[in-house]
Amino acid sequence: MKLLIDVISDVICPRCYIGKRRLEKAIAAFGSHHVVKVHWYPFQVDLAVPIEGISRKEYRTQKFGSWKRSLRLDAKRVAVGKSEGIDFAFDKIERTPNTVDAHRLIWLADQHGCQDAVVEALFRAYFTEGRNISDRETLIAVVTESGLDQKVAETMLSSNEGMDVIEEAGELSQRHGVTGVPFFIINNSLTLSGAQEPDTFLDAFRQAISVS
Repeated sequence: MKLLIDVISDVICPRCYIGKRRLEKAIAAFGSHHVVKVHWYPFQVDLAVPIEGISRKEYRTQKFGSWKRSLRLDAKRVAVGKSEGIDFAFDKIERTPNTVDAHRLIWLADQHGCQDAVVEALFRAYFTEGRNISDRETLIAVVTESGLDQKVAETMLSSNEGMDVIEEAGELSQRHGVTGVPFFIINNSLTLSGAQEPDTFLDAFRQAISVS
């Protein structure tokens, strides 16, 4: 049986990274006799972030009212991340990036058969290495390390290619009433919102298979 999982996500959303790990656990538990295809769609957590990004301390202070509250929230994410094998290193992150170019590269990676690897690399680069994924040179380095051809990536970023995909993904989010990510669409019918536990994914997989 085939299972198609569409994931609406942003690479600067820690819940999305956690959701990816839990989804992977569920897919592994689901069994190798099922064909599972995961496709990633873009979602920008904050459209107001400038293209060059913004100081993370400034951004988080504005968003949460104080830097102290931001640090408390980060500590909670660190604890959850550890339980999923993710070493969040928020102290290394200096800038909150604009993710338009990252999403364009994720779309491009899908055309070249390395989308999941690129998504994983971008999550890791931002959350555990503290790299500035607003910077195009950094982005190109990250995605080429994950199997995407450097010249292909550079050519795409120097054009407007992929911008229509972001717009189309926005329409997809609107159709499903997505207000936060991660958001999962299973076999074009069942939906799950948030970084669900693996068992919740498994229940949804079985339900999707039973009605297909």
